[in-house]
Amino acid sequence: MTAMAHEPVSQADVLLEGFLALDTPEGFRAELIEGEIVVTPPPDGDHEDYIELIMSQVVRKSRTDMQFSGNKGLRLQRGEGCPKDHVIPDGTFAPRKLRLYRGADPWMPSDGVAMVLEVTSTKPRADREAKRRCYARSRIPLYLLVDREASSVTLFSDPENGDYRQLCTRPFGKPLPLPDPFGFELDTADFL
Repeated sequence: MTAMAHEPVSQADVLLEGFLALDTPEGFRAELIEGEIVVTPPPDGDHEDYIELIMSQVVRKSRTDMQFSGNKGLRLQRGEGCPKDHVIPDGTFAPRKLRLYRGADPWMPSDGVAMVLEVTSTKPRADREAKRRCYARSRIPLYLLVDREASSVTLFSDPENGDYRQLCTRPFGKPLPLPDPFGFELDTADFL
């Protein structure tokens, strides 16, 4: 009888397997961000209102016909020997012609995503820092952050070397230009 060779299981593999096996309560979101499992409670009404205000403007004003998802998770790039980040943005926008959201898998690659949206909630630091780096590593062109504590909206762009090289911040009430493929000014007057 010959002994079967077993490949060593890495800590990253164990972490990813444990994360994917999680059974979170309804409404909660579990994400794997930079090697840490983060669970957030259901959002409040104001959080959802910001998302709807942005989503409706993108649908009405974008130069490119966009699809929106607030539920589809993204598998994002990580360094060698690290599990891929698994992040559920508050919103994901992609050109409709790509039809990226099809399929039964709750996790999709980020290829083709034009912009991700996050609205700060119970863990604002994750939105401001860790998620920003995750999206930049995967070269998502635009990251829109609504920071409720700072009463501002920031557009991060030009991802390179694991972060965004440019950012444009406006206080609530001031318009924020969204470049192509959107090509319009996001009205934030209703954010006040």
